[in-house]
Amino acid sequence: MHLLDHDPVTQAGAAGDRVRAVVHALQALVRAEAGAEAPAAGTEAADLEQAVWLRLLERGAASAVPADPARWVRAAVRAEARTARRRTRRERSYAADGPPGDWSGCPERIAVGADERRALRAAVGRLPGRCPRILEAMLAPHDPTYREIAGELGMSQGSLGPMRSRCLGCLRRMLAAEVVAPELRGKER
Repeated sequence: MHLLDHDPVTQAGAAGDRVRAVVHALQALVRAEAGAEAPAAGTEAADLEQAVWLRLLERGAASAVPADPARWVRAAVRAEARTARRRTRRERSYAADGPPGDWSGCPERIAVGADERRALRAAVGRLPGRCPRILEAMLAPHDPTYREIAGELGMSQGSLGPMRSRCLGCLRRMLAAEVVAPELRGKER
């Protein structure tokens, strides 16, 4: 009896070589079967492929080589495709009423939006002259036209645009002055 026949490292190396040989031999078949089953399963072919290879490796190094490799690959791909279809049927997006990632109905977003609108309206109220009335009219929820705003304020429609521009500039300067400058930290000094 040879000493290397009982060496676990040598045996593991031989099993690893067998697994590599099986992977090399079955790669085209796994890719083809996964590509055929993926559209019906509603998943990517690469995901099915990866799941099949994982299944093969989970079999263990000693029994990694299936008795009928082609049959095993077809069965494994179909089983993984069934699992993917089942997962797709059962999973629901977090936001059922909007697309994934749409946080418009999120309570935090609603609260922040309401807070921002209150801050804007308060800042508009502190503007000088006719600016509060002009900007309040423009911020009206029913989205009035320039003609409606001019009629409501008793001014010409042509002067409304330049007046709005001056008021927005004043609001912008006022809000910029209210923003607190960040503290200097270490290297900026």
